[in-house]
Amino acid sequence: MQIHLKTLGCRLNEAELETWAQAFQAKGHAITRNVNDAQLVVINSCAVTQDAVKKSKQLIRRVHRDNPQAKLVVSGCYATLNESEAAQLMGVDLIVGNNDKNQLVERTLSELNMDSMPAMSTEPGEVSLFSRGRQRAFVKVQDGCRYRCTFCIVTVARGEERSRSIDEVVAEINALHAQGINEAIITGVHLGGYGSDIGSDLAALVQAILARTEIPRLRMGSLEPWELPDGFFELFKNPRLLPHLHLPLQSGSDSVLRRMARRCKTAEFAELVNRARSAIPHFNVTTDIIVGFPGETEEEWRESIEYIERIGFGHIHIFSYSPREGTKAAGLPNQISQELKRQRSRELHALAETMKQAFIESNLGTLAPVLWEGQTETLANGELRYFGYTPNYLRVACVVPAGRSLENLIVPARLDSVAADFVNASLAE
Repeated sequence: MQIHLKTLGCRLNEAELETWAQAFQAKGHAITRNVNDAQLVVINSCAVTQDAVKKSKQLIRRVHRDNPQAKLVVSGCYATLNESEAAQLMGVDLIVGNNDKNQLVERTLSELNMDSMPAMSTEPGEVSLFSRGRQRAFVKVQDGCRYRCTFCIVTVARGEERSRSIDEVVAEINALHAQGINEAIITGVHLGGYGSDIGSDLAALVQAILARTEIPRLRMGSLEPWELPDGFFELFKNPRLLPHLHLPLQSGSDSVLRRMARRCKTAEFAELVNRARSAIPHFNVTTDIIVGFPGETEEEWRESIEYIERIGFGHIHIFSYSPREGTKAAGLPNQISQELKRQRSRELHALAETMKQAFIESNLGTLAPVLWEGQTETLANGELRYFGYTPNYLRVACVVPAGRSLENLIVPARLDSVAADFVNASLAE
């Protein structure tokens, strides 16, 4: 059977697609990139904002319109929070809520009467790594969150915290490495809370992966800046653990953070960043910021902007606040006007770009082992431009002669100059 997998939203959703792909293939089915070739389509939906809900519904309708003969299974946060609505959408055959995601493959094959053993089932299928190519893979290690930030609907949709065992995670990473994957990105809803339910912690997980796998590069996904275990930054002295953390700040004003019910004050966040940068030179810290949270005064906004500038980030994901039904923040007074949100967003985008360029420039002249991707550009003289990422997550490009392949190789390069959306580099073999 040909199966097509689609997702909206976070890296955790992508990691779940990876897991489902592996499980379907273990039962002898094949993953296809073309929705029109599929007999089964699985959609992992999102509900982090009202716009994400709208896009999830549009995706479901479009998939059914493009391939009405295929069976359609919908999972994810939209399907969990709006199960009856999702089930009524044209073409949907099965809803699998977030709490049952680990049984999605079995439920799909049995409840939709598709659990027949296909021919050649013992032949290994090509692993499905979707848009990233075959260089890196997301690995889900944890789900759920015990905290309730006032703007967040995801914790409602994802439920209580649940951690995978260290043995299970290690086995998955070893399997991915055997298939040619050179970088694993571990993800979770509350990654820093890994192990709280099984008597372990994130440091123990990372130590086990580094000790019991040979994958060359291990990266962490988005990590809430609290509950980091003792000795956490010492782990980065192992060069296989990549010096980049995405730590969502959300606001640089402590009074706004209190209204958000965030558990990390600005002083504590600054201390985390200092420890990271002290541990490893050129450590890249990226973040999320919400613009125009309810009640955000001009004084709080200026406080936030000045704090963000003092910290300095390699990149910022900027979100204009939008009310999300079912969250406490949606009912807070003094909602900010759209025009003011747009104005503040423009200001922050300009600052973010300045900080990003400053961080890139601080890396120029350095040598870095780059994991090169399959994506290339053919230049007018026939040479190829390859793209890849440094350990601290800078996108770089280098030019090589026609016929030379760098795909999925880790080859060092010297960072030379800044281009539009990448850093020009030259191989340093």
